[in-house]
Amino acid sequence: MPELPEVETTRLGIAPHLTGRRISAVVVRQPRLRWPVPETLSQQVRDRRIIGVARRGKYLLLDCGDITILMHLGMSGSLRIVEADRTPRPHDHLDLVLDSGKALRLHDPRRFGAVLCFDPRKGLHPLLSRLGPEPLGEQFDGDYLYRQTRRRRTAVKGLIMDSHVVVGVGNIYASESLFLAGIRPRRTSGRLTRTEAFRLVEAIRTVLTAAIEQGGTTLRDFVHEDGSHGYFSRQLRVYGRAGLPCLCCGATVRQVLVGQRSTFYCPACQRR
Repeated sequence: MPELPEVETTRLGIAPHLTGRRISAVVVRQPRLRWPVPETLSQQVRDRRIIGVARRGKYLLLDCGDITILMHLGMSGSLRIVEADRTPRPHDHLDLVLDSGKALRLHDPRRFGAVLCFDPRKGLHPLLSRLGPEPLGEQFDGDYLYRQTRRRRTAVKGLIMDSHVVVGVGNIYASESLFLAGIRPRRTSGRLTRTEAFRLVEAIRTVLTAAIEQGGTTLRDFVHEDGSHGYFSRQLRVYGRAGLPCLCCGATVRQVLVGQRSTFYCPACQRR
């Protein structure tokens, strides 16, 4: 699944092609995505100019003034800037055609993505209204995370993957952050010390920043907007390395389930 670094990499890639451009048409080939594409989408956004492209968690937001287009890549989605007349491939479900002659094209084989819109003057879209702070923003700090852990019995990995607590820390980056912080993924959240909370916040920031700078993690279904693969996977320390020696200490990396998600850790480096 594309995670925050992949979505941010996509945002950085498509923003220069979209900002300031007018949407001349909307082509919907398959409206049945995770949530149906609104029948009124074309009517609402056609002829509007895109003011900017933002990200909230794993959602992309195309600011068109009094209308915002909300996009989510789901489990297998990707966005491309293509020539508007380019023949679509299978699973190319939607185009936003621009006045430049190009189009923003959504490719989504599993159809778990979404293209929705809302009027920001009337408040946030329900999908955005209960999201926690951004992991790279000022609101997410050690004091905040420590407060969130109090009296919680959930595993710390599950806590940092909870979008109501902090957005965008997906499965891969949660495992990598806990490794960097030296904390076991099954550790009960309420047992974290303040020092550990600060260390974990710093680890999350470090891992996500490095992933964004290097283009995200290579996943089976994720490629950049220009078709090239991400390469943060070259720096993965524990994720996907079950049974292999830890790159730091040589101990065997273990795999467990936390919240039904495959989780990887080093029993020596992550002692607590």
